[in-house]
Amino acid sequence: MSANSIWYTRCPVPSPLGLAARFGWLDEAFSRYGINVQSIADSRDPVVRESHFNHTLRWSFRQGGNIPAIRARSDGRETRLIGLTWVDEYQAIITLPGSRLRSVDDLPGRRIGVPRRAGNIVDFHRATALKGVVSALSLIGKSIEAVTLVDVAIEESIITHKGDPGLHGLARRHPYWHEIAALARGDVDAIFVKGAEGITISNLVGAAVVVETGHHPDPKVRINNGTPRTLTVDASFIEERPDLAVELVTQVHRASDWAHQHPAETLRFVAQEVLTSEEAAASAYGDVHLKLGLGLPPEQVAAISHFKDFLLSFGFLEKDFDVNAWVDRRPIEGVFKEAAE
Repeated sequence: MSANSIWYTRCPVPSPLGLAARFGWLDEAFSRYGINVQSIADSRDPVVRESHFNHTLRWSFRQGGNIPAIRARSDGRETRLIGLTWVDEYQAIITLPGSRLRSVDDLPGRRIGVPRRAGNIVDFHRATALKGVVSALSLIGKSIEAVTLVDVAIEESIITHKGDPGLHGLARRHPYWHEIAALARGDVDAIFVKGAEGITISNLVGAAVVVETGHHPDPKVRINNGTPRTLTVDASFIEERPDLAVELVTQVHRASDWAHQHPAETLRFVAQEVLTSEEAAASAYGDVHLKLGLGLPPEQVAAISHFKDFLLSFGFLEKDFDVNAWVDRRPIEGVFKEAAE
């Protein structure tokens, strides 16, 4: 990429980067430096769009689920972790109403459906579900071997499926419809769901919640793909223009401050991002306007390291790496320094 252009991407989730992009603050801020901001998600080039998952573009930054960011670093991508936004969300093992599966103590010996998407850069949906199952079993001192994992095969690509006539005019399929179908057919006894979409589908089928782990006091239990969401940048960007990295964090902090002062508008934004109702967003994320801060607290960095080890042990990463060496505190420290001055 040229030094006159920078790429950004974000997941459709609660994030301060999403707010900053929505308000045009990124364009406004970087234009002062003669830098053009381009959206990876809006590109017509599939190779460019794939950078949302593999972080291959130089002069790019991303905030979203942490699994693709961790995988990219494991694959040798020269990125830097410059911030975390931790929004606790609904995470649950659910089953159909009337099931004899009533609590986490009943999980051993049961069939748990987990998605398997072939051909994706990283199957973060599967990793997310597996972590949910592992976290649930850890509460009763059991490992993943205590249950029977049943693959729910999904052939749709999360990159190319948009615009299919079968979506009936909507932007995408509900992310849990394959798992719910397997549950309804009796192929599995329970599935993992999370976030506002998980709340919505739980409500739709009148699901019984076997266990909810998204608000457990131990961050190593509730950490998953969406908690926390990583802000990562290409190393060339931060090394060549550290002032622009500080500007990026400044605009993200600006969005966090705005959210804190505008609870109703922030909830509306989050619901629009997730393509769900404000009621579901409020139920899944709580006071989300208070949770869109950006930081690098040691306990959250440690949780990321724990999650990296989980991904490595389950084969989602090929190579290990040091999370603490991945962290770059210079942009956040630069913002604090400017504020003090």
